[in-house]
Amino acid sequence: MFDINEIMKNVPHRYPFLLIDRVQEFVPDQMVTVLKNISINEAQFQGHFPEQPILPGVYIIENMAQAACFLLAKSAGGLKEGVTYVLGKVVKCTFMHPVVPGDQLVTTVTVDKLFGESAAVSARATVDGKTVAKGELMFGLRKSSS
Repeated sequence: MFDINEIMKNVPHRYPFLLIDRVQEFVPDQMVTVLKNISINEAQFQGHFPEQPILPGVYIIENMAQAACFLLAKSAGGLKEGVTYVLGKVVKCTFMHPVVPGDQLVTTVTVDKLFGESAAVSARATVDGKTVAKGELMFGLRKSSS
């Protein structure tokens, strides 16, 4: 539904830390589904773990957070200069299966509650339709002083 150019208009992250390749589904203020292709060429696999590479759990959480950032920013009309959605709290997160090079990580984020300049979301990451991780995250709006 949205390519990398639209993603970069709504998520402030850039290579090597942009962890979304495509937005597959988007419903403003409600939900987003994103895709991340996992490649052996990514730097984290040099050390995690060289003999049996798996995607670190914190990268899966970050993928969830970036999906939520896209959802919140795009719903608000796009990123505004000096404004960033930041991850404030990981309420719950469970990892069920490893994610390895060659996998396509599909993450769906749904808004649980919007309150003021904060949001609570639920996220679920899958590979081939099988849940690999799920969690609840909270975000706040950060404004730069410039």
